[in-house]
Amino acid sequence: MITFLSRFFIKDYKDYSSPQVRQSYGMLCGAVGIALNIFLFIGKWLAGILSGSIAITADAFNNLSDAGSSVITLVGFKLSGQKPDTEHPFGHGRMEYISGLLVSVAILIMGFELIRSSIDKIRTPEPIECSPVIIAVLIASILVKIYMYYYNRTIGHKIDSTAMQATAGDSLSDTVSTSLVLLATIISQLTGLVLDGWFGVLVGIFIFYTGTTTMKDTIDPLLGQAPEKNLVEEIEEIVLAHPLVHGMHDLIVHDYGPGRLILSLHAEVPAHGDLLIIHDEIDNIEHELQDKLNCSATIHIDPIVTDNKEVNEIRSQIEEITRNLDRRLSIHDFRIVEGPTHTNLIFDIAVPFECKLTNVEITNLLKERIRNMDDGNYCAVIQIDRVYS
Repeated sequence: MITFLSRFFIKDYKDYSSPQVRQSYGMLCGAVGIALNIFLFIGKWLAGILSGSIAITADAFNNLSDAGSSVITLVGFKLSGQKPDTEHPFGHGRMEYISGLLVSVAILIMGFELIRSSIDKIRTPEPIECSPVIIAVLIASILVKIYMYYYNRTIGHKIDSTAMQATAGDSLSDTVSTSLVLLATIISQLTGLVLDGWFGVLVGIFIFYTGTTTMKDTIDPLLGQAPEKNLVEEIEEIVLAHPLVHGMHDLIVHDYGPGRLILSLHAEVPAHGDLLIIHDEIDNIEHELQDKLNCSATIHIDPIVTDNKEVNEIRSQIEEITRNLDRRLSIHDFRIVEGPTHTNLIFDIAVPFECKLTNVEITNLLKERIRNMDDGNYCAVIQIDRVYS
């Protein structure tokens, strides 16, 4: 249904990287979610009243809260598409993350309330009624929620939306919870055992777990999580494909919402190259990053000596010493400053956060090994930068 509707309401509906298309998909899925959840609420609420089941009634209000979550998602996508202004120069893209966070909070509240009401039902159990109509309503609800999970998950992956992934997780938890309610209803009808409250607790625990999982997924980008590994690799591939660039480091990716990335990096270029030619090449790289990754890129030029045999040999030795310490370490901005009594080897080291060695341990170990180099009289001046690997 979403695919069918998108052809009519979304221009260029296959261009998932477009901010306008992403916004349209989010609002369309939110509107469909509101309609389906209200439909499910009415059906389950009537079934709950007729059967006297707290689990069915609670599941109905869970769908009502889902309708509210869909409203939040729709509004979040609408607000995230607003243009930058003086107060928000980087746009409003993070509103999508905030809407996903609000959906997660709604899931947690519903899970807690369901557990509380189910415990009351365990203390004072009441028999529940079962009829073909009630069974049919629950089965229809399960099928609808499976469909909602499928389209939210599929579209969420296509447009890379954490808010829609959170909504998909909510739909999955609803599928499981309604299945448990259906199972409890059938068991009660066949055996006479009143398991309504116990199954309600299980449903509440599952919903609560889903809420905590989706909350983490929405909080991480708000806090400033590391970029995905494949994005870092793609950036490196684009930058290092240019022959004038001998290396890159200090990559920083700022995420101001899906499709609103701002990145900066340092590119190592020949110190004795033509500055105008190098500057032109760096401009080309920035434009290529913008076109291929839909981002804004700023590249800082780091000149390095590439035509001095002595410098290259010493740098190779330092690189080998560094890799022997930890193969994930890399050096950059290497330069040599000679003095009357000793020679300073000045360089930076990129250390991934996963490295267990402290900055002091790395510095001391490298300084000791460099002092023991055959050529002697070397003093290391080291700057350590922690980076995402």
